[in-house]
Amino acid sequence: MKILAIDDQQLIRLSVEKKLTERGYEVLTAESGQEGTVLFDSFQPDLVILDINMPDMSGLEVVKHIRITKNLPTPILVMSGNTNETVIMNGFHLGIDDYMKKPVSLDEMVARVERILGKRPDKIPVRNSIETQMLQKYCVGVVIPCYNEEERLSSTVFQSFAQKNLGYHLCFVNDGSTDNTLEVLEELRKGNEAMISIYNCEKNGGKAEAVRRGMLYLAKDSQLDYIGYLDADLSTDFSDFDDLVATIDRSEFKIVSGSRISRMGADITKESARKVISKTINLIIRNIVGMPFKDTQCGAKIMERSLVPVVFEKSFITRWLFDVEIFIRMRKHFGKERVQQFICEQPLRRWIHADGSKLSMTDSVKIVGQLARIAIHYQK
Repeated sequence: MKILAIDDQQLIRLSVEKKLTERGYEVLTAESGQEGTVLFDSFQPDLVILDINMPDMSGLEVVKHIRITKNLPTPILVMSGNTNETVIMNGFHLGIDDYMKKPVSLDEMVARVERILGKRPDKIPVRNSIETQMLQKYCVGVVIPCYNEEERLSSTVFQSFAQKNLGYHLCFVNDGSTDNTLEVLEELRKGNEAMISIYNCEKNGGKAEAVRRGMLYLAKDSQLDYIGYLDADLSTDFSDFDDLVATIDRSEFKIVSGSRISRMGADITKESARKVISKTINLIIRNIVGMPFKDTQCGAKIMERSLVPVVFEKSFITRWLFDVEIFIRMRKHFGKERVQQFICEQPLRRWIHADGSKLSMTDSVKIVGQLARIAIHYQK
């Protein structure tokens, strides 16, 4: 039996194609509505799976092509992050057979496909998935800077997240490591090439430059809705990071930044001396940025892809305080009053100071001098 899958996001298409092919279906994919209509006419599928929000030709226009222009009863299954009830009802009025709201599991997708088609492909055994794989509502790129992380990289955690959360792409930036970090990353990527990439810097340029290069690299991928960054030690875990993504998706914010605020119900662990220094530094940062931030330096942030060139095009003047520079650049670009409508600080549920942190107590003291450099530079 033949299935045509139409979606403009490659991360989604590849996952759908792989799952359905494993179940014994003959699958063709299209990256746009226009391409999908051409393939529909030549492939003559038994079922069409399509997204609604596509740039050149929407999913509903594809439905019109099948139902009105071609006047064919081919079953149509919509799988989309668009939850607008008017859009959904328009789809059913046009004659779609089912509507699945993302996020949705691949197993549920298969079950609905088999219900619509009435039978499974011959000689294909039914296997229950060991772990649920979820097709996300959005596609997200995550930059993870790495410098001599051979001993701290939790490969299984990263692989498991990428395999279970389809729509995420992890980009590891090897910042000129002198240990076997690159080899560890290459092993981590094996079998996950569509979901994991490696950006290798020959020389160590510091965290700021590593994140900057990774963000610009991912910004070239038009399928990504949002791009962010996360520390390799996972002091902020993926659960909290996914919450940041959910916030930006359902709001008008352009950037959502994690905040390590100690509070009831949260597990925020810092060294006592670091707490004192952090509070002092934060007071200085608030004066420089001119906005009431609680925590600019948390290593977990997510932003709209369109914002990346605005804040990452030029190199940063410091190796560690680039977060401060990001917010100053946003303020200069949007204006002080307007920019505060675009930034959200979201408290984390968990943040654990990891042993082996690259930022020493001596570096923390030097930060005051670097902040002075930032203030002078951006005043000019």
